[in-house]
Amino acid sequence: MAKRDKVSRTAEFVLFDVLYEDGTRSSNRKVPSSELGSFDGDTPAKTFIEAQDQKIAEVSGKPRAPITSVSRSRNR
Repeated sequence: MAKRDKVSRTAEFVLFDVLYEDGTRSSNRKVPSSELGSFDGDTPAKTFIEAQDQKIAEVSGKPRAPITSVSRSRNR
């Protein structure tokens, strides 16, 4: 029986920790690495996460507080 090759999927997503103005924190938010391919650094991640939060708020009816900061999560 042949062994299956392991596929490295770490390059598909980048994980971010998000801090909101009300003091809550959301860890390990996934952002596609294709969104971060520009020279703007991690600022596209903030806009991507804000769009995710807006969609979640529309479905749940509970809006999130504005984002204070976005930083990359530590590697495990």
